[in-house]
Amino acid sequence: MEFSSEQKRIALTLLHGGPQTIEELNGSVGIPFDVLSKELKGLVKLKLLIVDGYPLKYSLKKEIMEELKRRKEISMDDENPVRLKVLIDVQALVEEVAEKSLAEVEKALREEKDFTVYGVFKAKPISHGETVTSYVEADVSVKDFKALVRLMYFFGPTSVEVVKPKKLEISIDDLQEGLMDMAEMIQAYNYHVLKAMKKSELESFQKKLFK
Repeated sequence: MEFSSEQKRIALTLLHGGPQTIEELNGSVGIPFDVLSKELKGLVKLKLLIVDGYPLKYSLKKEIMEELKRRKEISMDDENPVRLKVLIDVQALVEEVAEKSLAEVEKALREEKDFTVYGVFKAKPISHGETVTSYVEADVSVKDFKALVRLMYFFGPTSVEVVKPKKLEISIDDLQEGLMDMAEMIQAYNYHVLKAMKKSELESFQKKLFK
């Protein structure tokens, strides 16, 4: 689930400042009143905010506050330089297998020693004709370029959003190791693909490749 920058600012303001009226929020976050009203309605519709009292005040739901605090605590100890939000697609023939695959993806992410997982959202599997599709949305940081290569190759995300940093410096050793791992992975993949091809398919592929 993706949130707008305005919604993130509202959530952080309510997290640190407690319940506020729309007028108080308008002064706190500096968002135009009409935009603020629209974003608040969206957050209420998503059941992330509670509105009560007189005058009406907006506050984060307890579980949302606890989750934001948990992620803040993780970030304080997290020295990984790169943080990402990734979407990893899952396909299966039946819902039970899709759900098992979602659990396996989450388990694998959490077991990577060079990853720090902030949170994982597993979408409910949906039927599309003869297949069932779903996805994992993960908020994760990686230790270095080599770990980033592992994330991209072994988990194959269909979407990647870089949360931080704005600029990244990579040591030559990290770059070298990451590129060597990448070359090895690509060669292994190519070997298995070419091995599975029939001779005629391989010849056709090579002709297209070297045109």
